[in-house]
Amino acid sequence: MRIDLITLFPEMCEAVLSESIIGRARRSGAIEINCHQLRDFAFDKHRRVDDSTYGGGMGMLMLAEPIALCFEHICEEVGEKPHFIYLSPKGKVLTQQKLKELSVHENICLLCGHYEGVDQRVLDMYVDEEISIGDYVLTGGELPALVLTDSLARLQPGVLSDDECFEMESHYDGLLEYPQYTKPKVWRGVDIPEVLFTGHHENIRKWRREQSVIVTAEKRPDMLDKATLTDKERQLAERIISDKNHAEER
Repeated sequence: MRIDLITLFPEMCEAVLSESIIGRARRSGAIEINCHQLRDFAFDKHRRVDDSTYGGGMGMLMLAEPIALCFEHICEEVGEKPHFIYLSPKGKVLTQQKLKELSVHENICLLCGHYEGVDQRVLDMYVDEEISIGDYVLTGGELPALVLTDSLARLQPGVLSDDECFEMESHYDGLLEYPQYTKPKVWRGVDIPEVLFTGHHENIRKWRREQSVIVTAEKRPDMLDKATLTDKERQLAERIISDKNHAEER
């Protein structure tokens, strides 16, 4: 997969995307990520990429032409039109399911907005979808773009050591992740569940699945509506939610 970011702060993005797992994946060639300085595509000597809005109002708006020129340049490099995403508080909230859908694209381009947003014409003509990382507003689109890039990159082959690294995590299968433990076996008088020492992989798998249902019911019961559960798991979740509601009413 290739991911291109159109941004006013490529150094900021590179600083994050050059470190840790994503940085190693880029260096190994498992994923390609490019950060493009939008001002390089400005068409005046001041490299201006914003202007006042028609109709009045507070703040400045990002110009359509530099964005279009930058995106067209990326299209030429890639050899096709990448799936183009604008990071916007008006977009649909990013979920693990959306990441799975995006992971099938070979080429993705992310537009990081600033100021009061972007000229609507470039959004209508080029952008495929708008995505938000939450119902709040940030000062720019770089942080959302970095979140999307990191979470999407780790789904690509060769980025993580094993597919199980992400397939067993929170949200991947509609549930939160089960509790995990490491050495020592007893820490400050607290032992870990005995089943984890049995070496019985099927029992461990069942325990972990049950714990995922319990944790989800306790912390994010809203997720259970879309999760695929057995009748037994559904009954367990409903009992936990009921007990929690009774406790809160006392």
